[in-house]
Amino acid sequence: MKKLRVGILFGGRSGEHEVSLLSAASVLQAIDRRKYEVQLIGIAKDGRWLTAADAGKLLPSAARPQPLRAGDPEATPGAALLEQGSEVLVSPVPLSHAGNETALTALRASAESSLNVDVIFPVLHGTFGEDGTVQGLLELADMAYVGSGVLGSAAGMDKDVMKRLFAAAGLPLTKHVTVLRSAWQQKPKRVKQEIEAALRYPVFVKPANLGSSVGISKAHDASELAPAMDLAARYDRKIVVEQAVGGKRGKARELEVAVLGNDDPQASVVGEVIPVKEFYDYEAKYLSEGSQLIIPAKLSREETARVRKLALQAFRACECAGMARVDFLMEPGEPRAGRQRRIYLNEVNTLPGFTAISMYPKLWAASGVAYPDLIDRLIELGRARHQEMRASRYAL
Repeated sequence: MKKLRVGILFGGRSGEHEVSLLSAASVLQAIDRRKYEVQLIGIAKDGRWLTAADAGKLLPSAARPQPLRAGDPEATPGAALLEQGSEVLVSPVPLSHAGNETALTALRASAESSLNVDVIFPVLHGTFGEDGTVQGLLELADMAYVGSGVLGSAAGMDKDVMKRLFAAAGLPLTKHVTVLRSAWQQKPKRVKQEIEAALRYPVFVKPANLGSSVGISKAHDASELAPAMDLAARYDRKIVVEQAVGGKRGKARELEVAVLGNDDPQASVVGEVIPVKEFYDYEAKYLSEGSQLIIPAKLSREETARVRKLALQAFRACECAGMARVDFLMEPGEPRAGRQRRIYLNEVNTLPGFTAISMYPKLWAASGVAYPDLIDRLIELGRARHQEMRASRYAL
């Protein structure tokens, strides 16, 4: 039987470039080569599209005995990726530096070969990969791909729009305020007053469009608000300020559910993250040791059912497809007599971390779907969605 040709698309211009490399390396190692012919397609940090035509070593194993870690550019240079069994890397050679016509022709030919695929598996995180931009490009090219479409991807990336969709669906949200960067820069005192009139400290300050907790900080009081706003403003034109769940009584519990499917999605078991730091920021996720992932989370049967139901509702509210990890915040402490602990939707992640030890695959493994089987399911869902889209007419 002819193998299905799968293009693994990775890297990108976002601050999550290194995370993408790790996710792609894990997919590359786990994908069933008896079923699939794999092509690597990388995007360098400067936006160059690269192909896997040039082979070479990533790093000698003796020189780099430790596993690669996100956030460590020394460990993940350029757009290099290690393939199990034979070391393969994407050559970061831009077209403008091809040197001569022969090299330019070879590079163009390798690019055409790499894009001759049946389905694209994007393993891009953050801006210019998870936000609908690449998805739009693939739809223009009429290519099947894994994951949410343009709308679901864009809504899942923009925390402001996402919250509006959650609110329209009647889903539970924390109190929040959205501020434009221009408003903060021009009238910071007025913006500060508006935030403090609507919310109580502590608050979380986030760029509206970013992932992996990049640019997020917690302002415990008025003195910490301005630095937090300035940091978030570096990464996006919109800033979302959220009232912390639990307030000064303690940290919220961070719960996560993996969702898989298109029109009839399924929810995994519920997991819980106990960060080594005050909250699960980029450092706690990828650099520091000590954060705990508890699967399944220690919840009552009723709480578990409620979280899983909310995950599916959030998935549908944002028009997601294929996969998403849905994150929640739960009030700290034990439930009070006669009252349930409040659970709030935090966000959906349409292209969550996909290493073998990332929460999304681990939640499905705990639900009975092994990592290689999960890859199979996602590829099937991507192709099914593409076929359904082809059933629609775009002209009279």
